[in-house]
Amino acid sequence: MNSKFKNRIREQFGRTASAYVEATHFSGGEDLEEAAKLLKPSHDDNMLDVACGGGHMALFFAPMVRQVVASDLTMQMLKKAQEHIAEEGRVDNVVFREADAEDLPFPAGSFTLLTCRIAPHHFPDVPKALREFHRVLRRGGRMAIIDTLMPADPEIAEFFQTMEKMRNPTHIKAFNEEQWREMIQDSELILQEIQIISKTHDFQEWTKTAGLNRAKVQELNKFFMDAPQKIHDYFQIESFAGEVESYTDKKLLIYATRKEKEKHIHQKTAPEVLDEIDKPSDATKD
Repeated sequence: MNSKFKNRIREQFGRTASAYVEATHFSGGEDLEEAAKLLKPSHDDNMLDVACGGGHMALFFAPMVRQVVASDLTMQMLKKAQEHIAEEGRVDNVVFREADAEDLPFPAGSFTLLTCRIAPHHFPDVPKALREFHRVLRRGGRMAIIDTLMPADPEIAEFFQTMEKMRNPTHIKAFNEEQWREMIQDSELILQEIQIISKTHDFQEWTKTAGLNRAKVQELNKFFMDAPQKIHDYFQIESFAGEVESYTDKKLLIYATRKEKEKHIHQKTAPEVLDEIDKPSDATKD
């Protein structure tokens, strides 16, 4: 997809930046806690948070690491994230950088940790982004990606894809577990662990973060309510008097690493080194 689509992303998230900062379903959750357990951050770590949104992940990890670079495609979102973190007053080690996930403006091997939360389904080219993640990670670096899991059932997957686009037209595609495994492998990252975590969304807050007007909210509400029973069961849709109150989807937490530096299998002994020194070079051979 071209730059025109990325400008649509900037417009969409610039318009809704404040709502993302205020959204409670981003400010905490089991996914953050589990990511920290897997990554084991330390004060030696230099961390990159890609597509940082309202800055919640950067804020969560900042006390645990040396520095966090919070990056996002949308400058307005970065400004709101910076204001949010400054108002919290608890950390001073977060810096902000405008950056495209598919073309990160950082030298190779810049970071020991990398995170990306609830964003890849907006990326036009996820494999390209993963290659960039691999490039900017130092050897032995650790990475955690959290994103919405595409349901395996085709009918449920179609409902999910439609409702996500109804809510936010910059949604491109979520992936199932097998697709993620393949993409991680192709990027030469080493998959260490995958976890699936349920996440319950307050329907009104969920629509607010996308900046939907009343008519669009009602349209989306009807789409949920008119869905077949198996859709209601899968998403655990809770409603009252015809109004959706909440639904639950599944998030995929991927923990992967970049390959460690190659270690020499054979360590030469002192006699072997001396033998090589005593051998005549090609230039002196008859």
